[in-house]
Amino acid sequence: MYIKDFAKLIEQKRKELDKMMRRKMPVIAGRMAKDHFQENFRQGGFVNGGLNPWPQAKRLSSGGTDAASNYGTLLSSRNHLFSSIKYIPSDYRVKVSNELVYAPIHNWGGTVSVTVTDRMRRFAWAKFYKASGHKRKANTGQKKGTKRHGKQTKDNPQASFWKGLALTKKKKLNIHIPQRQFLGESKELTDKINERIEKEIRTILNS
Repeated sequence: MYIKDFAKLIEQKRKELDKMMRRKMPVIAGRMAKDHFQENFRQGGFVNGGLNPWPQAKRLSSGGTDAASNYGTLLSSRNHLFSSIKYIPSDYRVKVSNELVYAPIHNWGGTVSVTVTDRMRRFAWAKFYKASGHKRKANTGQKKGTKRHGKQTKDNPQASFWKGLALTKKKKLNIHIPQRQFLGESKELTDKINERIEKEIRTILNS
């Protein structure tokens, strides 16, 4: 095909091509992006030029037998972070986002400051006993966090974390959240979208 013939074909198909890029591709690209980013959760890392694994959640090495101890990093029974990835298509573009308030701190990492309250300490003790597998005994006269659980706690990072929170005398704590990126630019995703655009263009031109 000569260049002038190709140019004529493009002009004839211009409306179809424009409609495809304006309306159809934003929906397709949004769906592809959502699938790609949710797959990051299943693989436990961010796929961009290969898999970049996330730092593993401490609970996975705690040895706990409860269900929460065996969910993958950033996963839970409700999977709020996973299921809150959404896309909003508009003309010639699509916005992919996660609007949970804690999504940015996981995606980029950082430090959060929390106030330690009595309610939080009670919650921490409950989580400690659950993570350590011990049952709280009533009327033993033994204070929380004594040597009774010392060795087991050292071998259990998750239980150790909750025990430390329950016993801390600090009123505020700065907690570091490591980066576990699940949204952002991805070479693999860009390549897949470009391949799909080329396929859609060829379909229109050959129809």
